[in-house]
Amino acid sequence: MTDFDTLELHHDPRGFATLWLSREDKHNAFNAQMIRELIVALDHLAEDSSLRFVILRGRGRHFSAGADLAWMQQSAALDFNTNLDDARELGELMYALHRLKVPTLAVVHGAAFGGALGLISCCDMAIGTEDAQLCLSEVRIGLAPAVISPFVVKAIGQRAARRYALTAERFSGVRARELGLLAEVYPAQALEAHVNAWIDNLLHNSPQALRATKDLLREVDDGELSPALRRYCENTIARIRVSAEGQEGLRAFLEKRAPAWQSVHEQEPRP
Repeated sequence: MTDFDTLELHHDPRGFATLWLSREDKHNAFNAQMIRELIVALDHLAEDSSLRFVILRGRGRHFSAGADLAWMQQSAALDFNTNLDDARELGELMYALHRLKVPTLAVVHGAAFGGALGLISCCDMAIGTEDAQLCLSEVRIGLAPAVISPFVVKAIGQRAARRYALTAERFSGVRARELGLLAEVYPAQALEAHVNAWIDNLLHNSPQALRATKDLLREVDDGELSPALRRYCENTIARIRVSAEGQEGLRAFLEKRAPAWQSVHEQEPRP
């Protein structure tokens, strides 16, 4: 695995990974290197068939201050095509996180500004501290939240996105929970205990079913209930029921014991 300068990637032996944004001196602000390293890390995680879920966090006092303004200033002095390449790379990052086949959980503390809201919105779930400060700050510096906007609108809805993108108001973790951007918020001193509770919760679930359910929800995704979508849903549950994990889950429930996900997961054929 490649060593990173702006990230830390930790694999837990229980089967999940924690991806840390790690530019503490810059409040974990993105630059071109961090964006590229995130893409590489996500590509690596996407190839890991044993992975159960991924946690995204920030080192130090903040989740992420968004784009590194020094990098943005340098980019602004370059031509349109170079800036277009930068935007496409950021878009590739957001899409890679959004399309990761395993569940993703963002853990937010301190500041989460600009593009950081894109990362949070691309994750399946997000939790944070009550006193976290979030902001779609782009218009304050003459920019627009263009690349992240599809993901932010899906996460908080069109009306809320218009308000916060057009006003650049800061809002708290409590408000982010009200908007649906964060699933739960906690006092800062209690965050780690609650992160561990989320981890334990996810570890109780079938790895195969987690992937299949994420796929299923992506296909459904507020779309029209077409015949093709109905067939997809029907095929999904039929496939899971006859799988080794599906059989183990039902047996464990009937036998009133904890399912042995790991042993049956190792028996499943690899794609």
